[in-house]
Amino acid sequence: MTIADLSGIEGRTYPAGRRTQNLVGGASPIKAKGFCMGYVTLETGGGQVPWHNHEQEEVYFIVRGTAEACVGGERREVAAGQALYVPSLTFHQLTNIGTEPMVMLYAYSPAGDVAHWRQELDGSLPRAGVGAPALPAGAHPQRGSPGK
Repeated sequence: MTIADLSGIEGRTYPAGRRTQNLVGGASPIKAKGFCMGYVTLETGGGQVPWHNHEQEEVYFIVRGTAEACVGGERREVAAGQALYVPSLTFHQLTNIGTEPMVMLYAYSPAGDVAHWRQELDGSLPRAGVGAPALPAGAHPQRGSPGK
């Protein structure tokens, strides 16, 4: 039996104001072939999963807090207890709009790394409206890339 214990997973902090801990895939001891899963904390003051897309379809489940979710051309508020579906190749962003850290779980399939993690760390994540489609009207600006 393989167990991933969140308390023992260091995780990684990203420039857009979030900490990601891999529960399945990545640095986790659980290496499922068909999907990845993780625990993410978005900092107060606009912590974010910045505007990006990837081949995998994905689900975000909000555990605690509230966020602005942008998926394609839509923008909505999501809160604890809600799950959000992101189709394959669709640009998406999640921004903490609450007064406490926002916590979510993500799951995507198929398994494998997504490029936006590396791009955010090395400063090459495409900018909304420049190297990527524009964010929906009224959305919080993209963080974690050049020109932040």
